[in-house]
Amino acid sequence: MTCENIKANLKHCNCTYEPCDKKGNCCVCIRYHLSINELPACCFPDDVEKTFDRSFKQFVEIHKND
Repeated sequence: MTCENIKANLKHCNCTYEPCDKKGNCCVCIRYHLSINELPACCFPDDVEKTFDRSFKQFVEIHKND
């Protein structure tokens, strides 16, 4: 995905945080989440994303048996 094509990126964005101003702007979103030591919504399946636990620990937990 490219950062310039926000409209196209929104088709793949599974973020359920409604006041989010970063939706579709992947470069800004990734930078923001990494700065607070977590991953963006797109790294998680929808059911996990809805918990808003976007920690690295949660990411490892859901992928440990892959």
